[in-house]
Amino acid sequence: MGRSLTDAQDAAGSVDSAPRLKITEIFYSLQGESRSVGWPTSFVRLTGCPLRCGYCDTEYAFTGGDWMTLDDVIERVASYPARHVTVTGGEPLAQKQCLPLLSRLADGGYHVSLETSGALDVSAVDPRVIKVMDLKTPASGEVARNRYENLDHLSMRDQVKFVICNRQDYEWARSLMAEQGLASRCEVLLSPAHGELQPADLAAWMLADGLNARFQLQLHKLLWGEEPGR
Repeated sequence: MGRSLTDAQDAAGSVDSAPRLKITEIFYSLQGESRSVGWPTSFVRLTGCPLRCGYCDTEYAFTGGDWMTLDDVIERVASYPARHVTVTGGEPLAQKQCLPLLSRLADGGYHVSLETSGALDVSAVDPRVIKVMDLKTPASGEVARNRYENLDHLSMRDQVKFVICNRQDYEWARSLMAEQGLASRCEVLLSPAHGELQPADLAAWMLADGLNARFQLQLHKLLWGEEPGR
């Protein structure tokens, strides 16, 4: 029996030879974290993720969504005034057509960033794209999924983020930073898990250790809470 239309889409990410992506939402907001925090940004949120982190705040992106051609995605992004574009998820690299989308956006002159879990290979990501890689801490429940060879594909333009849930997470992140020489490879960001760790506690730990990393809060949650599309 032949594959269904949905099967063909899942396998190739395309229908009638037009490359497609499963999209949860495309929206215009302020960047809530990373080096470009506060900049007006267009967000392209892809559907699907192979991880199930305990602190995930985008579970609504695990399923559903709509198929869109790359041209349609580019057109929607162009309808917003932002020159910053973030491709996120879910886990955007779980869809093979994410890579050409990133290149198309960079071709358009956008300042493009990719938010990725670090569990999937980043070696083929267009070098013009800023990789913001979320290394999973023990309390995430997905620390075993970290693909540490990805660190070899980072530059000082890129960023590694740790979401810190407790003191154990902090100690683990600090040790990994030292073992891997992370601060000499890229910018390192530490965020307190929203609702799980008091921001002042993480700030105090970082200051006490003189940690060569940037503390950050999730601006979008301070402004709009858990509201999707903001």
